[in-house]
Amino acid sequence: MTTSNKRDYYDVLGIPRDSSEEEIKKAFRKLALEFHPDRNRSDGAEARFKEVNEAYQVLSDSRKRADYDRFGHSAVGANGGRGFEGFENFGGFGDIFDAFFGGGVGSQQASANAARRGNDIQTRVAVSFEEAVFGAEKNIEITRVDVCSRCRGSRSEPESDTVTCNNCNGSGQVRRSHQGFFGQFVQVTPCSVCHGEGFTITNPCSRCAGAGRERRARKLAVKIPAGIDDGVQIKLSREGEAGLNGGIPGDLYVALNVRAHEVFRRSGTDILLSLPVSVSQATLGARVDVPTLEGTEELFIPPGTQPGDTFSLKNKGVPHLGSNQRGSQIVTVDVKIPTSLDRDQRQLFAALSESMGETDVGGGNKGIFDKFKDVFTGE
Repeated sequence: MTTSNKRDYYDVLGIPRDSSEEEIKKAFRKLALEFHPDRNRSDGAEARFKEVNEAYQVLSDSRKRADYDRFGHSAVGANGGRGFEGFENFGGFGDIFDAFFGGGVGSQQASANAARRGNDIQTRVAVSFEEAVFGAEKNIEITRVDVCSRCRGSRSEPESDTVTCNNCNGSGQVRRSHQGFFGQFVQVTPCSVCHGEGFTITNPCSRCAGAGRERRARKLAVKIPAGIDDGVQIKLSREGEAGLNGGIPGDLYVALNVRAHEVFRRSGTDILLSLPVSVSQATLGARVDVPTLEGTEELFIPPGTQPGDTFSLKNKGVPHLGSNQRGSQIVTVDVKIPTSLDRDQRQLFAALSESMGETDVGGGNKGIFDKFKDVFTGE
């Protein structure tokens, strides 16, 4: 209803504009009792009840009433007083009255024997670097709450009968009359004898003590997809704990811990390798065998290769999840400087250094200093 079509709130409650707070409240209570849908089943009663509540919400609030008196419906917007503001999450008119007056009008309670979904559970599985890259199938064992293997969830000993609750006659609910502000109302509550189930168990299952569920170990096969990374969880639907009263089981989440590799590291879908090469290999160039997860691959190290230079081996990395594409293996050159030389080797290095004008024979960096003398001294 637009603001232009709304009735004047004072006319809705049937009161003059100078009515006191007590007169507003009295008029509201009278009309609310008259048009409450639990008492008035005629057409239009529900709409009239909403209208009465909306008017009361505005006129019972001194600030809203002052704005309304000055500006009319435009002051409170198209939704007016929102007669049910603060009660949007309640189930119906009975719940609204229960909140207003503590009555419990037609309040509906969830049945204790309603089906409920089981809990989700989590476990961790360690896999090797290779298993994470290429995929695998792992056998795991978990302990979970499962349907009782003896009573199959009935909670009674096999071939035993349950007894209908005499207190609620099997309904699981008890209806009590309640004298509220608007008169007599009916309050519905779970039966205190059967706890809302509608029946009692005379011979509880000896295995689960009448719970209908038990904790037991279960072995499962988990498929590890190729390309999975550390910390990723795999969801196994309905492999969690058993539900209650026939509810569906929860889910099992398998968190993966990928063990580190002695040689390789991973960055996304690329595999990283630090490759040691000698000074002569880096200087003169060489063909070397590079280890991969699938064996060895020949790699050409060009002359003059510097420490930290990288080379890429295509399609030797990690598969993209759900794809046939693979990343690369990134090889980083690590030039190893010899730490001990015999006499002949020292002489060879000294001769090479001298021939290149890098240093004086016997050590020192005089040759380099002379070469860059103008830089160091500013001359």
